[in-house]
Amino acid sequence: MVLHDLISYEVLRVIWWLLLGVLLIGFAIMDGFDLGTATLLPFVAKGDTERRIVVNTVGPVWEGNQVWLILGGGAIFAAWPAIYAVSFSGFYLAMFAILFALILRPVGFKYRSKRESATWRNTWDWLLFIGGFVPTLIFGVALGNVLQGVPFRLDDDLRIFYDGSFFGLLNPFALLAGLVCVAMLVMHGAAYLSTKTEGPINDRARAYGSVSALALIVLFALAGVWLYYGIDGYAYTGAVDAAGPSNPLLNDVAREQGAWFVNYGRYPWMMLAPALGFLGAIGAFIGLKGSKPALAMLSSSAAVFGVVATPGVAMFPFILPSSEQPAASLTAWDSSSSHLTLFIMLVCAVIFVPIILAYTSWVFHIMWGKVTDKDINGGGHAY
Repeated sequence: MVLHDLISYEVLRVIWWLLLGVLLIGFAIMDGFDLGTATLLPFVAKGDTERRIVVNTVGPVWEGNQVWLILGGGAIFAAWPAIYAVSFSGFYLAMFAILFALILRPVGFKYRSKRESATWRNTWDWLLFIGGFVPTLIFGVALGNVLQGVPFRLDDDLRIFYDGSFFGLLNPFALLAGLVCVAMLVMHGAAYLSTKTEGPINDRARAYGSVSALALIVLFALAGVWLYYGIDGYAYTGAVDAAGPSNPLLNDVAREQGAWFVNYGRYPWMMLAPALGFLGAIGAFIGLKGSKPALAMLSSSAAVFGVVATPGVAMFPFILPSSEQPAASLTAWDSSSSHLTLFIMLVCAVIFVPIILAYTSWVFHIMWGKVTDKDINGGGHAY
């Protein structure tokens, strides 16, 4: 027996769908508080020392947190090549904007304090804000477009043709999804600052975070209602071979109202995802208002988990539906790599993901504690 036959092709596809979700959620939780903190920077810190304190809460850990983004991109490339090809080509300008904004973060950390000029440092502070806000907004906008369907099509040779535009991505529902993401990560960043700072910064962060938690609850609910009544989902209309070839044109797909909510009736346990999104936001609000940083951070992380998982479980098995040619929609059953490739990657993931988790845990253990004025002005290394 060939070794990779120990796990069926269908099961491997489900495993890699789950692992893709884990990597995206890991990125949203781990790098999410970095993005949220950068978005809050100009508002929660009022002087140079305060702003340096905020920068130093994420400066030592952001690189490790961004590993989740690299892992997610690598997993899409290797496990779901068709999805990688469509998303990275169709969302090219959006991806470029995200990369440009993310590049501002390490450059800002490096150069912000190189000069004493208040104008120089204030400029870099706002560039760091852009580096946090822009990726957050665009990630949400991209998800909003995925839920509506992406305007691509496939010819008989499976060549990809993308017929959308950058400004076409900025439609009302996608912008609402972007605002959901902004509210979520601002709340998450505020929860993180409540654990890492004290005094006025802590007070302002908790105030902004409380408002963001309430905004997340309202916007998340509004997005759900809009999705149910105003946006068609996608569904198979014929038999599906879960272990069949990676050719979406072999399947029949149609757009149907409420299709994105069918899984919740079929698998009631999936309701845990949106419930966790709402309950986590409520818990984060209580923790932020009551000066309970541990509760705020744990609840905020749970909310991020729930909000990101909600569209994933709702869409399963669809990953990247096509608004222009529904039959070309890419799903877990027809857009993956080969059986052998998925098995080899799973072995690598089983080996290396625990190492990454162990190293990340060790780093946060070493860096545990609040950042104070003494850390900034005490003569040691600080950004």
